[in-house]
Amino acid sequence: MTVSPTPRLALPLLEPGQAQKEMFHNEALALLDISVQAAALAVATVPPDAPALGQCWILTAAPQGAWAGHAGGLAAWTDGGWRFVAPREGMRVWVIADRAVATYRDGQWYQGQTYGRLFIEGRQVVGPREPNVSEPTGGATVDAQARSAITAVLQTLRRHGLIEG
Repeated sequence: MTVSPTPRLALPLLEPGQAQKEMFHNEALALLDISVQAAALAVATVPPDAPALGQCWILTAAPQGAWAGHAGGLAAWTDGGWRFVAPREGMRVWVIADRAVATYRDGQWYQGQTYGRLFIEGRQVVGPREPNVSEPTGGATVDAQARSAITAVLQTLRRHGLIEG
């Protein structure tokens, strides 16, 4: 009986009666070390000359040298040389050089895009966009329109929990 790797991270599984189980177990740990709470130094095309143990990079669409053939993946330098992790939909990696999170979506990495809602102390403060607040128009005296616009801004801020009502 042959055991397939895990479906999401392709970690090697042990087989019943398998010899040298520690090799498969250690390989799985090395891949987990790259994948869990992932942090990459940068997005790069060419491997560095002298990487330090544990350093990781997100690979571009056309990586070169020892990284060739691993487009868009993660490359990490380990005591056994380069190890690669293929990204999965929704994977997030902190990119140290850019101080930003990269998210793998639809076959490519995106940086600087945030989705979802923001909660602070259990209260939603940012959510779906609301309609724009109309600007006052008219002549020199726009008191009623200005009051209406200010009221709309205050109501929107209250709905988002940014100010107390």
